[in-house]
Amino acid sequence: MEHDAKLVVVQSCGGRVEAELAKGALENAGIEAMIQSDTAGKMRDHLAWTGAGFRILVREEDATPARDVLTPKTDDAEGDFEFDRDP
Repeated sequence: MEHDAKLVVVQSCGGRVEAELAKGALENAGIEAMIQSDTAGKMRDHLAWTGAGFRILVREEDATPARDVLTPKTDDAEGDFEFDRDP
């Protein structure tokens, strides 16, 4: 990431695994991302739980597409399904 790029938080996660999965999804979509947390150099992950957790950061200009990647998609087909109530 560029040193002068403005970074914004697009998601907060409760654990490192969740944060790594979110970062991987963004990188697969071509969006550079990083994880910010206060874990004493990865020696004490529990410290992140006492604060804001693990934050996913992206460049400001990538924030909207990043949120789109991280937002779960809804299946529109569910709304079109009708139950057959006749036995």
